[in-house]
Amino acid sequence: MSAARSGDVHRILLATDFSTAGRPALRRAIEWARRRRARLHLVHVITPPPVVLEDSFFSARAWRRMQAEAIRGARRRLRALEARARAAGVRASSTVILSVVPFDAVVRAARRLGADLIVVGTHGRTGLARLALGSVAERVAALAPCPVLVVRGG
Repeated sequence: MSAARSGDVHRILLATDFSTAGRPALRRAIEWARRRRARLHLVHVITPPPVVLEDSFFSARAWRRMQAEAIRGARRRLRALEARARAAGVRASSTVILSVVPFDAVVRAARRLGADLIVVGTHGRTGLARLALGSVAERVAALAPCPVLVVRGG
């Protein structure tokens, strides 16, 4: 029996993209963590833009500034989500990760954390949109070192 089914969940990782589709996943992760007195770790993955050459529209310096601002913004948003979890009585922490491959970054974070459960939202795309964009949630579920709860967004 998996840790998530047996109730032996001590560390929950929530992967969030801050979208409205991720809100139900946040609510579910907080609920699970509160009920099981588990620690909740929130992760947001920033995919850096392609490398920009000096003579292109954005200089490398401008690119680094944009990336630093994206990281600051993500940390600010994660702190707000942490505060929401704490208000519900849940111990929470967070990490911003820079990665070209978001699903891989989430799986690696779960391994490092020793997560017993990963909670991830999904946009529920179908057809060409799913084919073109792929499904981070699907790939996380396929590669995760622990059970994954995929929560469909509104």
